Amino acid sequence: MDWQAIIKTVAPWIGTAIGGPLGGMAVEAAANALGVSEKTTDAVKQAISGATPEQMLALKQADNDYALQMQALGFKQIADLEALASSDRKDARAMQTSQRSRVPAILSVIVTVGYFGILIGMMLGLLKVADTQSLMIMLGSLSTGWGVVMSFWFGTTSDSGRKTELLAKSGPVK
Repeated sequence: MDWQAIIKTVAPWIGTAIGGPLGGMAVEAAANALGVSEKTTDAVKQAISGATPEQMLALKQADNDYALQMQALGFKQIADLEALASSDRKDARAMQTSQRSRVPAILSVIVTVGYFGILIGMMLGLLKVADTQSLMIMLGSLSTGWGVVMSFWFGTTSDSGRKTELLAKSGPVK
């Protein structure tokens, strides 16, 4: 089972918030409950894979505390957090289709160059994988980032932008 599905089952408030703009708070709450010193999704993912029943109970209790905190901020139901995450993604896609910012393109080039630079360096023997774990962490992060870049440019964001352009150019339906 996926680690996020486990968190959503045990701690639905925290699990829902992890994917949205309040994800930092949710990851911190989960990490604290699981006794993880590093407050990252990777650390939480690792802790979930080997969590004890006591840690899962602590995660459930942290979810109750997190729910109270979110309700104090105006999120009365889990659906409110889901709507916030969905609108956040929708707004990011709409911004790119309406304003054509150069920032996503620049960041995409940086991630692509970094990803393939490390791969080529490893294949040519310039970067030794066995020497450093941080290189593997960086490669994993860049690999994930490159997948997101490809999804942004060739996935639903690209298709959505094209659809919007076509609809704007089309005439009214009779």
